[in-house]
Amino acid sequence: MDRREHVAGSYLTAPSMDRATHRRKTEAWIAERMDAPSTRFVPVWGSRVLVSHASAPRPILLTLTELGDLRQEAEAEILLGEVGERAYFALGLGNDDQEPPPKLAALGALRDLRGVAALLDGKDVALLAYAKAMTHWHHRHRFCGDCGSPTRSIHGGHLRVCSNPRCGQQHFPRTDPAIIVLVTRGERCLLGRQAAWPAGRYSIIAGFVEPGENLETAVAREVSEETGIEVDEVHYQASQPWPFPSSLMLGFTARAVSASIRLNDGELEDARWLSRDEIVGELRRGTLRLPANVSISYRLIEDWFDAGRWRRLKDLTSEGGR
Repeated sequence: MDRREHVAGSYLTAPSMDRATHRRKTEAWIAERMDAPSTRFVPVWGSRVLVSHASAPRPILLTLTELGDLRQEAEAEILLGEVGERAYFALGLGNDDQEPPPKLAALGALRDLRGVAALLDGKDVALLAYAKAMTHWHHRHRFCGDCGSPTRSIHGGHLRVCSNPRCGQQHFPRTDPAIIVLVTRGERCLLGRQAAWPAGRYSIIAGFVEPGENLETAVAREVSEETGIEVDEVHYQASQPWPFPSSLMLGFTARAVSASIRLNDGELEDARWLSRDEIVGELRRGTLRLPANVSISYRLIEDWFDAGRWRRLKDLTSEGGR
């Protein structure tokens, strides 16, 4: 596996399945798959997903029988796709401001996906991330953005249409493009932290792409705005869906052409240049925490770190420094 393939191996990418795109418009086929005994439903309650209580949790996927009357409370039913003869549907069942019904809570643990992702198998977390992204989009688009009328879900949950016959606007699922970049200067990389993060947590620079920008311009602007560092040699590495709530992270590396850090826009409370040896030392002392290993931010840091040191970053973070 080359370096770029390694970074692209990030978690949260939707699992390999037939998305049945050409069959979504066939309502009879959708109904038949929903009623099939082999079909499994992925319940999502706001930002929370249903997993087992085990120390190594697994998603709890429900049959139609197990769902029972919970299905009547669904805000959205979305076809995710098929693996072999088994279809998967996401079920949007509520939001974070509501208490889940006891029947749902009794089936397993309802946990925030961001918090539990690092404990899950890669394929499992990818399925849950896909389901969460789709249910979030449905919740945010119950009403037409053009005329304010209610929308209705069609095409297996991959399209919402305005119910106002004078409008009829079609709304497709959206993701927000965001760049994330590992900036290096010599043998050091640039890490920053937001005030709201846990103590010691540092990551790389990220931000949303603005209208009228290409990706390379967005990289240079975000780094300059947040840290005052100017960059060149911007190179794309890989991408990762980030359903917190609905972004696509586009990963880059860049070379710094300046060194003096200035926190310009209030996004960060601190930013630092760190060498590999300094990262090792701080991880061992517990004064530095890196992003969770399910994120492309961790993979970009890991790729740079491992390219210049005999010790792998994941071995260090598994010792308790993550």
